[in-house]
Amino acid sequence: MEFNIFDLIKKANEVTLNKHGNLITLERAVFLSWWCDKGDCAFCYMSTQKNKIKDPKKARRNISNIYAEAEMCKRLDWNIEFLSGGYESFTTQEIKNIATTIKDITGEGVWLNTGITDELYEYGSEIKGITGAVEVANPKIHEKVCPSKPLEEISNMLDVAGNLGFKKAITIILGLGETLTDVDYIIDYIRDYKIDRVIFYSLNPHKETIYANSSQPASLYYAQVVAQVRLAFPDIEIICGTWIDNLANIGILILSGANGITKFPLFKMFGTKYGKRVEEEVKWAGRELKGTFTDKTQLGPEKSEVSPELDRFIKRYVKESLKNKY
Repeated sequence: MEFNIFDLIKKANEVTLNKHGNLITLERAVFLSWWCDKGDCAFCYMSTQKNKIKDPKKARRNISNIYAEAEMCKRLDWNIEFLSGGYESFTTQEIKNIATTIKDITGEGVWLNTGITDELYEYGSEIKGITGAVEVANPKIHEKVCPSKPLEEISNMLDVAGNLGFKKAITIILGLGETLTDVDYIIDYIRDYKIDRVIFYSLNPHKETIYANSSQPASLYYAQVVAQVRLAFPDIEIICGTWIDNLANIGILILSGANGITKFPLFKMFGTKYGKRVEEEVKWAGRELKGTFTDKTQLGPEKSEVSPELDRFIKRYVKESLKNKY
């Protein structure tokens, strides 16, 4: 290694504090459905479900449940990372309606991560930005791992999104077979397509996929990738996802340039030792947390403040958050 990784992280931390301040956000992806018409991304849980789902419409979440989740995110001051759903799970108009209602609930437009589409012109102010699921930091591996999501189509969609005035984001999963030298590809892609936001995840090896027995990427490898991207793009927003079994990654990822953290089971972890651990990781990284993982008073009443139709779902979320599951 030609440079000291800790020097790199130190520089990235200085840049992040200078450009973005010390606030760290808690991000939550809101899923719309467990069905994906493509269903062949090698790492994805939904690829293991496609053949098991006989009626795709039954894999769609109850719309009121989605809105209740958005209301709970607002109460706890969590950001909605994006709306996410597999291909052909909802129509463009249905997604637009959901996004519009969520904006009414939270007061903010939402990011989308709902696949490649040529219907972006249908969206308006309810949408903040469009996410391209680039997924792999190496285009050759992408062809094998995501055969039905051509990079060219993703890139074209992002170009159209920019022309329509939407912000642009990409997702990258680390641990799929890429190497540290592939960071150059990420940097070139961000520059070429004027990306505003990068969301990194570490591989979560799902059963029944080819990655079932793979390990998650090492924390310092993950941190080095993030630090290099931060130093190349001081102004960009970086969100980092890590799993409940890797909470120790949080502090080092924040110091490497992350603005927000994601990929947690919010309601299962809330108020538990794991929720407390998230807050401690942020604290010891010298940052201030936006939102809470432990303040039970912010859960609010067991009835919706938006619509009675959401009451039973709000009650379920509040009760689940008050249980110590661990």
